[in-house]
Amino acid sequence: MDKLVVRGTEINVQRDLKRDDFLSLTDIAKIKDSDNPRYIIQNWLRNRNTIEFLGVWETLYNPNFNRVEFDAFRSQAGLNSFVMTPQKWVDATGAIGIVSKAGRYGGTYAHKEIAFEFASWISVEFKLYLVKEFERLKTEEMKQLGWDIKRNLAKINYRIHTDAIKENLIPPELSARQISLVYANEADVLNMVPVQSGKSECSVHQRRNPAGGASGKA
Repeated sequence: MDKLVVRGTEINVQRDLKRDDFLSLTDIAKIKDSDNPRYIIQNWLRNRNTIEFLGVWETLYNPNFNRVEFDAFRSQAGLNSFVMTPQKWVDATGAIGIVSKAGRYGGTYAHKEIAFEFASWISVEFKLYLVKEFERLKTEEMKQLGWDIKRNLAKINYRIHTDAIKENLIPPELSARQISLVYANEADVLNMVPVQSGKSECSVHQRRNPAGGASGKA
């Protein structure tokens, strides 16, 4: 569960199984009426433009969308007698772009594209701030993902390196202490970094032989 803070208003963000972001319409509606946000959502759903927008969105992304029920709703939308709720829309049309949740983080959630449309209906200015904050969240997630990938690759490379040492550099006659020295020396090479002093750089660590003596000299 992520959370956006837009001009002092907290907007909960959830993800479905496809990792699509769903924003809380209930939280967005509180800008208009903090006590009765569900009525704000229902008023939005009564709008003909809203029904047509939702119908186009579902047609694009939902192969099981019930267009017969949609056409019936579209013909009634805008009339004084027309009443629509999120659950009624989902149950009748099989919509996937809007969901109603119960529990601690309950309320009405919508796919980000639908949520942005709803925010625009509430306030164009607020919608722009919402989009900006959402993009900031995505940028931070990508940075964290990049860090996780680098960390996991480092672990994999280290495991490959130590396996290669075991298979190619350790004679069977070495003692446990000598084997540990081989691993330590090879780890030094693996983790070798330039040491900067002013504008100069020098490399550190030199290999020692498995027995711990001087190498390369008789």
